[in-house]
Amino acid sequence: MTTTRTEDWKAEWQPVIDAVGQDFSSGETVFGADPVERGAIRRYLEPLEFDCALHTDPEAARAAGFDDVTMPYTGVVAWTIPPLWRPGEVLFDSDDRDAQPVQTPINNQDMPLGPRTTGFFGTDIDIDFLRPVVAGERIGRRGNRLLSCAPKETSVGRGAFLKWESDVVTESGEVVARIRIGTYAYVPKNETEASDD
Repeated sequence: MTTTRTEDWKAEWQPVIDAVGQDFSSGETVFGADPVERGAIRRYLEPLEFDCALHTDPEAARAAGFDDVTMPYTGVVAWTIPPLWRPGEVLFDSDDRDAQPVQTPINNQDMPLGPRTTGFFGTDIDIDFLRPVVAGERIGRRGNRLLSCAPKETSVGRGAFLKWESDVVTESGEVVARIRIGTYAYVPKNETEASDD
């Protein structure tokens, strides 16, 4: 293995680096699988034992100026993810220990630039909230702006740390939050070692 070959993989990420600032969403809004509803909020709160009247008591929420109970801010990601699976589809076509889903709206399978990667995970998230979401609203993400791309080899493989930004919107188009998600898209170490041989 030569130094040149080792560094060639980084050059494959240059088109992605050059695309920083570009919106990869084609301007569309992708809505969550379901509207926010009281029962789902209750089930979300149960394992957390998160007791707040704004999320559980419609009268308390109305007294605070809301139309209904509010979704916990931490639920924003869950309620903006479109369905991962639909009847008749196969989500996992392998029973391997580190099997990845065949398709998922939270990876970079549809990334038109850069090298093909087979591994993917989230690294960090930060969200600016403009107002709470209330039961009955449906929210989604509008935009998918690439903020940064930093190629790096890690203990899991070769890839790039990417930062993405989207607006969280209601069906009427009102922006209720802005979300920035960090990801690491990579080729697992065992795959890169095989290609370097």
